[in-house]
Amino acid sequence: MASFEELVAEGAGVPVEGWDFSWFEGRATEERPPWGYAGLVAARVATARRLLDVETGGGEVFAGAASAAVRTGATPRLLVATESWWPNVVVAREHLGPLGAHVVAVADAPALPFRAGSFDLVVSRHPVVVVWEEIARVLEPGGVYLSQQIGAGTNRELTEFMLGPGPVNEQRSAASARAAAAAAGLDLMRLHECALRVEFFDVAAVVYFLRKVPWTVPGFSPEAFAEPLRRMHASIERDGVFVSTARRMLVEARRLR
Repeated sequence: MASFEELVAEGAGVPVEGWDFSWFEGRATEERPPWGYAGLVAARVATARRLLDVETGGGEVFAGAASAAVRTGATPRLLVATESWWPNVVVAREHLGPLGAHVVAVADAPALPFRAGSFDLVVSRHPVVVVWEEIARVLEPGGVYLSQQIGAGTNRELTEFMLGPGPVNEQRSAASARAAAAAAGLDLMRLHECALRVEFFDVAAVVYFLRKVPWTVPGFSPEAFAEPLRRMHASIERDGVFVSTARRMLVEARRLR
């Protein structure tokens, strides 16, 4: 059995670029949402003409959807992705460049660097921030926004273990998404929510997760959170697992005019 110090060092040493979570195999699990986001995007890519993926991360999901369209000969005329974190921009260009996609390095807010009505489809998986007015602006009339988003209170059990009790950010709630879409002039066609079981089997997985998804515990570092990590290690050693709950939303909206 690895020691606490060895596990923390291991989790602290894994590269965090991109959205490849294969390192977690055997060390952590997360249930998948029932709607199959990647498949939904792939189906829409096949009929899209001008497509934008907002906050693409390492481009892995977008590349999979676009590749499926390429195999059917239905590639959109224009494929564009945005990403704000430079290490991810590099990874995304490696994944998306061979498909003819353009990866634009741009901040997540406040504006998208595209003309109004540039796209008939905008997609986004787990955006850090959703600027609804900008999404509506870059969509052409009748264009569709499809997004899988992080729901309010996601992984609250993990956050509160590390930080103590705190309020839930309702800006990520379904009610907030519904109101923001309407205010931006988008017709909300679909809004689904789900709760997903998350399991961590060692503290290395916790450390890596909190480095890769830093908004779960703002300001996280193994050094600053050594005491709660040690308690987490003891809890997993005792129970065999630490269980948390991820929350996801599927949003589909259309620009009316």
